[in-house]
Amino acid sequence: MRFVVTKPPAGAGAAGKARLGALYLGGGGAAPPIDTPALVVPTRRGLPSFISRDLIDRLPYPDSLLLHLSPIHFIECPSTRTIKNIGGVHQMVGLQDHFFIASPGDSVESLPEHDGTNKIGAAFETPSGRRLINPKDYMEIISSTRPNLWASLADEVPAWVTEKRNRLSIDRTLKWLDDCLSLDQEKGVSTLGAVVGGPNIENRKKCATEVSMRNVSGFYLGGFGLGESIEERSALLNAVTDILPEEKIRFVSRLGLPEEVLQGVAAGIDLFDSTYIYHLTLGGFALVFPLDILGEAPEALLRNSSSDYTKINLHATIYRKDTSPIVDKCSCYTCLNHTRAYLNHLLNVHEMLAQILLEIHNTHHYLGFFQSIRQALKQEKFELFRQRFMESRRVHLTEAVPYS
Repeated sequence: MRFVVTKPPAGAGAAGKARLGALYLGGGGAAPPIDTPALVVPTRRGLPSFISRDLIDRLPYPDSLLLHLSPIHFIECPSTRTIKNIGGVHQMVGLQDHFFIASPGDSVESLPEHDGTNKIGAAFETPSGRRLINPKDYMEIISSTRPNLWASLADEVPAWVTEKRNRLSIDRTLKWLDDCLSLDQEKGVSTLGAVVGGPNIENRKKCATEVSMRNVSGFYLGGFGLGESIEERSALLNAVTDILPEEKIRFVSRLGLPEEVLQGVAAGIDLFDSTYIYHLTLGGFALVFPLDILGEAPEALLRNSSSDYTKINLHATIYRKDTSPIVDKCSCYTCLNHTRAYLNHLLNVHEMLAQILLEIHNTHHYLGFFQSIRQALKQEKFELFRQRFMESRRVHLTEAVPYS
């Protein structure tokens, strides 16, 4: 893996840290680079929840080559030995040309392991209950799944914990990073060092400083989206990116809303993973906001009163006879072949095909959103892009107040 900043931050200002980059996947330079900022498509055990292997190839190339992997999903089955014998997750799911990035996922609470050996592990919620994972267990999963990039084990805590608990999370995360690196056969070549620190700026700076001194290829910004306000988050993100070396890639999890993505890009984040697309699809929502935000007036961005500007609920009866696609001129498989009325019917009869078609569209549309962000950065109009998006969002919310 090789990462290059292709367009450095423009300088001072609200979006002064936003940057363009290129992630090279290897293969002797034959594979085209993936431009960043980019979405890391979420998966469960290697594949998106509702998109089959053959349909993944219908997503826009090359952005859809980035897939997120949670090692915690492989705690129980198949066994690490089985996955290793198969040849790793790439071979297991038949996606040899894709780029997997692994991070632990949501740790509800990290607890010490009381086994008399003075080891420490993180507790994760799994289908069979809470499981304790220590660095050795974690690295066995990493070694068997063989992701292209992986984040070290992190003690991620919500914003409301005590200062003492917050400091403890930093100490644990740093210790686990050192333990993971000592067990890593590649010695940090594919490692993203985890940075935590909760809602305290000084703690974030301390952790970022310590992690940047380790032999890692990039950074995983953990503990965001766990209760901090959007105003707090901006200061925290900037405090961390001020310290991290500019030449290394930065990956953040859980910041999936469009507003949060724009906030992260403005702070200099390169990769984003969240379950936003999955939850939209599960709820029957479809993304509809315009992608050519710079080419339309803010007042023209509001599509209809049933939309919150970002998405529409296809369960609603107003779509029962709507023969238009989800989004006009959208090139995804769903919009080219099916109507809102058909999606409404599938949802109301509880047909699983509804989720399949919705996730295809939502993933396609959100990849297009990131492409628009990159285009705005290339034109040095990112801050205008961000302002236009936020203004349109506020206009709708203001107009919707009397009906709420």
